Amino acid sequence: MTKIKSLADLRKLKDEVQSKIQLREKGDHPENLVHIKVSMATCGIASGAKETMNYLVEELDHQGIDAVVTQTGCMGYCYAEPTIEVLIPGKESVVYGFVDKVKAQEIIEKHIKLNELVDGIIPANYKTLED
Repeated sequence: MTKIKSLADLRKLKDEVQSKIQLREKGDHPENLVHIKVSMATCGIASGAKETMNYLVEELDHQGIDAVVTQTGCMGYCYAEPTIEVLIPGKESVVYGFVDKVKAQEIIEKHIKLNELVDGIIPANYKTLED
């Protein structure tokens, strides 16, 4: 473990621990939270998915919205990277393409807060089979 040499080091450690605690608490009942998956395959990263993911995490936290943001592999929509999948409890998931910071903010404001779909949806052309 790193030695704490200043007040800034202590604050940093506090923030890291609180972040881990929040993730653990949210992880107990993820089915009740908004879940956003960010495609982080090579094509997504090259198109700016890291910046999109960081923005989503920071903005959702800043607005006090309980959500889990995770990364996933290729969603198969390389032409539309960065792509994200938004799952609101009790609703069908929606995949958005070309998600930069501006589009991410619009998705937060309209889709997540107001339950209104936003331009940029990638239509689902398949369904998974239920057991």
